[in-house]
Amino acid sequence: MAAVEAHMLPRRLALAEAAILPRALSETAPREPVARDRKLRVGVDLGTAYLVLVVLDEEGWPLAGEWQAAEVARDGLVVDFIGATDRLRGMKQRVQDRLGRELTHAASGYPPGVPRVEVRATAHVLEAAGLECSGMIDEPSAANNVLQLQEGAIVDVGGGTTGIAVVEGGRIVATADEPTGGRHFSLVIAGGLNISLEEAEALKLTESEQPRLLPSVRPVMEKVGSIILRHTREHRVDALTLVGGGAAFHGMAEVVQNYTGLPTRVVDPPLFVTPVGLALHDPAQ
Repeated sequence: MAAVEAHMLPRRLALAEAAILPRALSETAPREPVARDRKLRVGVDLGTAYLVLVVLDEEGWPLAGEWQAAEVARDGLVVDFIGATDRLRGMKQRVQDRLGRELTHAASGYPPGVPRVEVRATAHVLEAAGLECSGMIDEPSAANNVLQLQEGAIVDVGGGTTGIAVVEGGRIVATADEPTGGRHFSLVIAGGLNISLEEAEALKLTESEQPRLLPSVRPVMEKVGSIILRHTREHRVDALTLVGGGAAFHGMAEVVQNYTGLPTRVVDPPLFVTPVGLALHDPAQ
């Protein structure tokens, strides 16, 4: 795995945000050919709400990628194998066109605690899309490939679950995962405003609307806090680092900090930390 220097983290994540495009932009993005002798690292994140493919160079710098909304997995379980395969195959082709390189391998991940048979199902999706699965890693540990924390806890607030990794002396000593994530924000918003889930999802992602919605989603944020306390109380955790799309919601760090009593920060931007960490788990080829 390529080492990630802490002082380079903001630039690395900013480049990831610029390189990993939504499908509509990925289809028309200009080509940026990569030399044939340049080794690549590839990561695939089959999330509850989004599917992400990211390509890094050998040193871990983002080159290209694509994300799109998809409901092909739920709480770490692949629920639409054909849909996941078809979408990933299309993403792979579009990113290949942008880079002028064939993508042949990738690493992926899973929430802690997912049965091994489901982990294999994720690997099978990659293989069916034409990517050799080079490795699987739990998602909070993948995030620490990027963050390189020495102490504390990483909290990955995904679409359907919250994953936790406790770090001591630079090593992951405990992981856990429970249902509660960004999709639960959308469900609460939809119920409170009597709108469709699709409308609630769009509203949730509108930054200017988030302060107004905060009182509605605060109980979900506090549920995340309760999950954190339950899985960290047997360890000496002095700070929390939040990643994942759910962590981007306005007020998330403050609510979690007030609930847990632990200093809490959100990595900026939080969305692509785990996908980049998955790619760092892929040996450069």
